[in-house]
Amino acid sequence: MFLAVRSAIAHHRLPAMRPTLIRHATLVDGRRDQDLRIVDGRIAEIGPGLAATEGAELIDARGWLLSAPFVDAHFHLDSTLSYGLPRVNRSGTLLEGIALWGELKPALTQQALVERALAYCDWAVARGLLAIRSHVDVCDDRLLAVEALLQVRETVKPWLDLQLVAFPQDGLLRSPTALANLRRALDRGVDVVGGIPHFERTMADGAESVRLLCELAAERGLRVDMHCDESDDPLSRHVETLAAQAHRLGLHGRVTGSHLTSMHGMDDYYVSKLLPLMAEAGLHAVANPLINITLQGRHDGYPRRRGMTRVPELMAAGVNVAFGHDCVMDPWYALGSGDMLEVAQMGLHVAQMTSQAQMRACFDAVTTNAARVLGLEHHGVEVGKAADLVLLQARDPVEAIRLRATRLWVMRRGRVVARCAPAEAVLDLPGRPAAVDWTRQPGAGAPEAGR
Repeated sequence: MFLAVRSAIAHHRLPAMRPTLIRHATLVDGRRDQDLRIVDGRIAEIGPGLAATEGAELIDARGWLLSAPFVDAHFHLDSTLSYGLPRVNRSGTLLEGIALWGELKPALTQQALVERALAYCDWAVARGLLAIRSHVDVCDDRLLAVEALLQVRETVKPWLDLQLVAFPQDGLLRSPTALANLRRALDRGVDVVGGIPHFERTMADGAESVRLLCELAAERGLRVDMHCDESDDPLSRHVETLAAQAHRLGLHGRVTGSHLTSMHGMDDYYVSKLLPLMAEAGLHAVANPLINITLQGRHDGYPRRRGMTRVPELMAAGVNVAFGHDCVMDPWYALGSGDMLEVAQMGLHVAQMTSQAQMRACFDAVTTNAARVLGLEHHGVEVGKAADLVLLQARDPVEAIRLRATRLWVMRRGRVVARCAPAEAVLDLPGRPAAVDWTRQPGAGAPEAGR
């Protein structure tokens, strides 16, 4: 059975609401004791000591960290929660996962796809994850997964931004109907053009698929997000072609290379040429730490490669880098719960990003950087932005990652849609105080709402 998490707004549009004043919040940029006034679902004012208006709902954040919501820049909602169907991935490899998904596709039903996706969206909201970019396989001529996720996108729209990528899982040129199906998916309302050039039969076919897909996106005014070089082969260099096509077609800022794991084995001299090309083209990069570290390097002896792309180097070169969850309980990954702080924590460890600035950058990779990948203009704790907020039981972003902080409440457009009791440990030790709460600031308690 799936973990049952249902928001109070389950499958309804949000009603009108009264103004809200959040008091005594700590913001991600370090400002403390800040108040936020929320009117008509947007942040109207930020500052200390704001006066309460008549009839406003008051929420005391008690000094905890108030953040914009988490954003998952790379996920597969069509396969989520299908672990064990038709069987478990015994080798733990990417290719066996693709083969298992191919076996499962004929047995899929739209109802099962919708139910699993909605269950995962409930998990996401409970964990403060309010925007997801999901790739959806278009190599099934029925477009069953496309239809299911279009339905899910409409259902969850009041409380979660779901962006869909038309993804030719079996290869755009390798699968005879993939290009036609991809066009059909875009015609039905899928948002982003996807691809998988390293899965084509030849390197030349991979490069050709990049050209065709980028031209299609330019023609339709859409964004591009390609599974690119998800391989241990250091000669898989399709990201170079992706950067070149983005630059040629004027797609700067609208193209994403996801995974980019071949970069972990590339020659440093080649990478020194590649990084400026990516920055010049305005490419976004998405690493998927949990999945990259488990799927890649499977054919290595020792020393074994870490599997994740060069996150610190990409960031230093000026490339916007986000983290994605990628998979949860599916043919590729047996674990996961929709917790983007778990993703950030793994990314921090794998990339050895342990300075204060780098740890904060890992928090950005699952919030502001990821929002930039999706083009979410309403994301952020700023006046005029949507009042989509998460109150974390932590004092700063680094502590939030360290503790994988409890989401005390999650707000969508000014309305609290999920709540969780504060985490606490009660100890009874000889010679020590009878009750010690190791996760809290002295004197802090749960956030309180009232008149």
